[in-house]
Amino acid sequence: MKKAWAYLTGLGQGILAARKWLFAYVLLILLPVSIMLGSFYQRSNDILEKEVTRTMQLTLKQAGMNLSYKLNHIRDSSNSVFMNQILYDNLLQKDKITDQLGQIKELRNLAETAQENQDIFRLRFFADASRIYGGDRINLYPLADMDQYPWYEAVKEAGGGIVWTGVYPEIYNDYGEKNIFSAARLLRNPQDYEEIVGILVMDISETMVQEIVSELHFSDKYAPFLLDGGGKLIYGTDGPDQGAVPNTKAEAGSGQTVNHLPEELLNEISHTEEGIVKRIIGRDHVNVVYTTIGTTGWKLVAQVSESEISHRATAQGQFTSIATLAGITVMFLVLVFVLLMFMIQGMQRRVQMILRMIRKEGIGWLEDRRSMPDGDFRLLERSVDHLIHKVNTLMEESYQAKIQEREAQLRTLQAQINPHFLYNALDMINWSAISHDAEDTSEMIEALAQYFRLSLNKGRDNVSIADELELARVFLEIQQNRFPSTFTFSIQAEPGLSAYIIPKLTLQPLVENALLHGIRKTKNKQGTIEISARLENGDVVLTVADDGIGMEPEQANRLLLEPAAGQHADGLDGSFGLYNVNERIRYFAGNRYGLSIDTQPGKGTAVRVTVKATLAE
Repeated sequence: MKKAWAYLTGLGQGILAARKWLFAYVLLILLPVSIMLGSFYQRSNDILEKEVTRTMQLTLKQAGMNLSYKLNHIRDSSNSVFMNQILYDNLLQKDKITDQLGQIKELRNLAETAQENQDIFRLRFFADASRIYGGDRINLYPLADMDQYPWYEAVKEAGGGIVWTGVYPEIYNDYGEKNIFSAARLLRNPQDYEEIVGILVMDISETMVQEIVSELHFSDKYAPFLLDGGGKLIYGTDGPDQGAVPNTKAEAGSGQTVNHLPEELLNEISHTEEGIVKRIIGRDHVNVVYTTIGTTGWKLVAQVSESEISHRATAQGQFTSIATLAGITVMFLVLVFVLLMFMIQGMQRRVQMILRMIRKEGIGWLEDRRSMPDGDFRLLERSVDHLIHKVNTLMEESYQAKIQEREAQLRTLQAQINPHFLYNALDMINWSAISHDAEDTSEMIEALAQYFRLSLNKGRDNVSIADELELARVFLEIQQNRFPSTFTFSIQAEPGLSAYIIPKLTLQPLVENALLHGIRKTKNKQGTIEISARLENGDVVLTVADDGIGMEPEQANRLLLEPAAGQHADGLDGSFGLYNVNERIRYFAGNRYGLSIDTQPGKGTAVRVTVKATLAE
């Protein structure tokens, strides 16, 4: 009996030892994990601060790209007027007053055409005062008036290049006072380059810059502003420690120095395209974020204090961090209580088993009892360690996913801007072709530009049926220039179809197949393509038919069931083949819609597209 009591006493001491071991577990595992989580929270906050700063830089860069795009458009308009022969024909003539009235009309028409660009407020010509039209002060001004502008010398030194001014107030006879900035350039006699015949000035409203800059809400203390390449203030809104918009022509022309930026900081900004530099204003640590406007070399600058950045980062990551800390803490507490519960229940079962065996077998059973297996705590420690690593991995993956998402958004914005460069480049080539009387080249460029606009569709996946038919027409006209006198085409569409939409680039692959694999493979390489569009039982039916070589019906069915492999860009490739168009139609409208092909060898091919009639939003 004494042995039994000794054994029970040892068991009680084991329970006390287990409690001490549990306390040691909490002290050695839970406390270090809490410290690790605190360190992880601080590191995450630092990463979030860097990400907030980087996001601000990307936002500022995007604003700079938007402003650069508008300024590029204005520059292109200035180049178009600058190269217009009508301008020089009127500036170089000194005719009678009655003839000069006609010249006034032509110059005003030229100015009104340029002013159709919403960003251009007024187009002004400064000409010699000896001409009567040099002084109506609406679009035509005496050349002597240029002496009041401090940037006139810069315009003369530029020799025909564009000089961008800062924001300044201008008084118009027909409008009153308005804050503007200008793109000015010298006009020279094409026959005598040394002779100055006038000044071309495009006035742009201050609101164009204001609309872009006002969207930059980085700081409640510091307002964004624009500098020229020499560190002179071009535009800025009122705010603490911020220069205001110049209020006189002389002040704007001479360039107001932004004296709250140190000289070495201005030098660093002027020699780099973009970046983030730090400065100290009193006790405030400030990040200066800047980017370059490519057209003019201006610098778009924004300042934000580190305390504001920290506040934003905390606001972004506070909920996630608190939820993570709370979740992990609760998990560990639950784990401890569950472990304690199992330990106590296991000990209770063992005590009850011993008491039952003592009553049943007697004290002698204690001598040959079997020890219970151990190692549960070591398994728990390994599980907790694995869980911590898993949580860290998930947090890191979540962070990387956010970074990739922001990079994808930036690439999307840039992709939306790149087509504008293509359109402007084609427009300039078109103007060049027109100036050289190359009408065929001009028509081809216009058709190509229209094709790109319709096919890109501003990034949208669906287009109106009218636009899709127009895209097919432009494509066929381009192909007629490529293969002259080889095929004809017709497009028939029922009225009212323009209100419905279909996936873009539905007809173009079918038209291309009809031309390249139908008509171009006949012996005489000639034929006709007919395109029709109509409503039929609540569905839109589009048909592309040709009188080419045709094909076996089995081959046509295979093209709809599987992508054509091993073919090149002039055939049914994996991107724009019949299979691809059929799958996109089914994805857009449902499985009962799609393509059907009616064809026989030597009898041509008719591809029928059936799609659900869907109205545009």
